[in-house]
Amino acid sequence: MQLIDIGANLGHESFRHDFDDVLLRAQTHGVARMIVTGASAEGSRYALALAHAHPGQLVATAGVHPHHAVDYDDRTDALLRQLARDTAVRAIGETGLDYNRNYSPRDVQLHVFERQLQIAADMHRPLFLHQRDAHGDFIALLRRYRDKVPDVVVHCFTDNGDALHDYLALDCHIGITGWICDERRGTHLRELVREIPSNRLMIETDAPYLLPRSVRPQPPHRRNEPMYLKHICEEIARARGERAEITAANSTATAEAFFRLVPHP
Repeated sequence: MQLIDIGANLGHESFRHDFDDVLLRAQTHGVARMIVTGASAEGSRYALALAHAHPGQLVATAGVHPHHAVDYDDRTDALLRQLARDTAVRAIGETGLDYNRNYSPRDVQLHVFERQLQIAADMHRPLFLHQRDAHGDFIALLRRYRDKVPDVVVHCFTDNGDALHDYLALDCHIGITGWICDERRGTHLRELVREIPSNRLMIETDAPYLLPRSVRPQPPHRRNEPMYLKHICEEIARARGERAEITAANSTATAEAFFRLVPHP
């Protein structure tokens, strides 16, 4: 299987001491390419630097996560537009709304989300989106911009069936993480993942977060990394009632199309 991890926070400090080994383990476990998530101004700069350092294996996104919305200003906006002109940046984001933790006030989150939607519209770039406990405001704003951008992925989907149907009605892609492996809070995804068309489903680790709880043995450091994408793919395949090779091939082809990646031979 040749897999693509569409959401890996490889700029996280937990990867600094063994970054090359992380990439090697990913390759050994069939994860040929990874999208490095940019979630802040500095994080987006670093994600792009990693992509430049590892062409053919890494590409990046550029955006500001709603947790960091309070730090967004005109300089941030200009920086994201500059980064988005680089061919190694394949989407605007991670951006969106998070009313679960409210690290930034909701009105600020909405304003910053719309500014990044406008960047994607102006530059005709795909969107890499985050939504938690904010579906009503999120979908209302997204509907206003959906026809102005080429593609949208709602990354790390954990919501309910109504939200899923809203996203699919807007022709959005859906990113599924190791949340589906969590017997405490992810069992509903095992039903919902069957409803996602194969050409709209992509898979991701969201590393270093969301280590799949069903991985055995559990690593003592509890850090997730791209090597576990194969495990997530197999869990999704079981839920969909298809062979893991089929899930892998379809999700890889979908990710190649979405992020404009050259297919591997």
